[in-house]
Amino acid sequence: MAAPRGTGPGLLLLLLHGCTVTAVELYSSNTNPEVQEFQRVELSCVIKHTNTDNPRIEWKKIRNGETSYVYFDNIIQGDLKNRAEIKGGISLVIHNASRTDNGRYRCEVAAAEDQKRFAEITFNLTVTVKPVIPQCRVPKAVPVGKSAVLHCQENEGYPSSVYRWYRNSDALPDDSKSNPKFLNSSFTLNTSTGTLVFSTVNKGDMGQYHCIASNAAGSARCEAQLLEVYDLNIGGIVGGILVVVLVLVLITVGICCAYRKGYFANSRPNGQSYKNASKTDGVNYLRTSDEGDFRHKSSFVI
Repeated sequence: MAAPRGTGPGLLLLLLHGCTVTAVELYSSNTNPEVQEFQRVELSCVIKHTNTDNPRIEWKKIRNGETSYVYFDNIIQGDLKNRAEIKGGISLVIHNASRTDNGRYRCEVAAAEDQKRFAEITFNLTVTVKPVIPQCRVPKAVPVGKSAVLHCQENEGYPSSVYRWYRNSDALPDDSKSNPKFLNSSFTLNTSTGTLVFSTVNKGDMGQYHCIASNAAGSARCEAQLLEVYDLNIGGIVGGILVVVLVLVLITVGICCAYRKGYFANSRPNGQSYKNASKTDGVNYLRTSDEGDFRHKSSFVI
């Protein structure tokens, strides 16, 4: 067949090349499937058009920059070997999906007689995992005017959980100043880390606090814990200090008086006290009113 008038060899080659490109044409209704863990998911890959009777079909997985075979030479490969199957001759069905199945998958279909003529579709599979009960830490008691930090965290959910704190039955906003109901409070909430920070607590902040972790797969909450806010009794503290000082003063005065009265005087080696010295043998001194001095009660023996 002669080429149409005005058609050069280059244009003819381009037309022929276009025919070979469309030898296989694929279609998918959903290239971003999402499924909960342990459920079934189908990666739909449909041959919309082909010029070959026996196309070669392959599935590959790309994760962390590495490519591995999922379906090759009519056999399911790797960790999907006992959990997947090919449906309708081309679509990939995964049973009991696991969080390890997250990643990019590529469906490749090539003409059997010419492996260079092929088409492909890439899928981004997301396997969501429900959060577990988060670990919550709430201070038991905080004095008025002091800061306080509440923590909420769980590490099993996928995608990563978003956190929301509740006081009694009221959901706390990200910032207390953004809601007129909490203008008397001063806190900020980080919904990504689950940290609730009070710069200064007041009596109105006292109550039962619980946290809910949630993502696309579901949610989980921790048990409510009481945050008690109490007044710092400055008068009582000062009074207690004064009482302790007074007791110490009284003890010191008592010890000084006891020293002055000789209750703590040391004894002589022979057991006699310095206060009651022994008298001289044979002499007894008496003082009389008519004598201005001592006189002997008995004479010395010469």
